Amino acid sequence: MGVEAAVVPEEAGADARVSVTLSPTPAPSPSTGELRWSCTPAAARELAAALVRAAEEAENASAEGPVTVRADELRRGDVRDGERPMTVDGARTDGSTAHITWKSVEGRTWTQSYDVNTAITLRRRLPGTR
Repeated sequence: MGVEAAVVPEEAGADARVSVTLSPTPAPSPSTGELRWSCTPAAARELAAALVRAAEEAENASAEGPVTVRADELRRGDVRDGERPMTVDGARTDGSTAHITWKSVEGRTWTQSYDVNTAITLRRRLPGTR
């Protein structure tokens, strides 16, 4: 799919508009046309954020289903299963405690400590880390 976005030149400043054009690539048939949409910059940012979240959800979905690992086996990029997915941003083990830094889809990060034997269910496990 081809995507283009540009500022509509005749509507700059406070009345600025963003023109978005979506076109299939390659076109499935000659009758398939482009989708053109115009919106405010704020709406364009909201659309972009929604598309990023949807892409992350699609990438994070596992065909194999959830997998459960011990807390000390978590690796950067693993995605926790649940209502609000979160990604492992960092992991370290200190004796019998695993310190996991999580990152939300909104970009917030926080660190939680777990007993190394705590079972954590993942929506997605990075390839080669099982």
